[in-house]
Amino acid sequence: MPKQRQPIVSDDFEVPQGLDTDDFVLRPLGPEHNESDYAAWSSSIDHIRATPGFIDGDWPHPMSPEKNLADLEMHRRHFDERVGFTYTVLDAGDRDRVIGCVYIYGHPQGGAEVQSWVTESEARLDKPLWRAVSQWLETDWPFDSVSYEAR
Repeated sequence: MPKQRQPIVSDDFEVPQGLDTDDFVLRPLGPEHNESDYAAWSSSIDHIRATPGFIDGDWPHPMSPEKNLADLEMHRRHFDERVGFTYTVLDAGDRDRVIGCVYIYGHPQGGAEVQSWVTESEARLDKPLWRAVSQWLETDWPFDSVSYEAR
């Protein structure tokens, strides 16, 4: 990740505060999700690494809950600064349970680059999440182009 980032949406764009479906809801990721977020990704490292968009990456990797908290604080800063938007994916029936994550950041050639994952236990939701987020990006976001690996 570059050290300095520029906003990827204009100041007058009203950033969506979430997306609700019957199976999951998206909300801005923040420090309040640390315990459930840590449990979600740390229980599904191999599954996430096999997910489109993460196959050639170095995340997830083992880290402490304290380091995870620092990452969540970074994502919240990025959200507030409009340089990237990370949403936690919560179980629609238990909104305290993190089951995945969606990352929306600027693409080096313009537009947005998007990644998402779900826990191994909720693998059935990977494609529905991809479909719902793809539609949401098309209808509610101002990007001319989006790079988001199909499921």
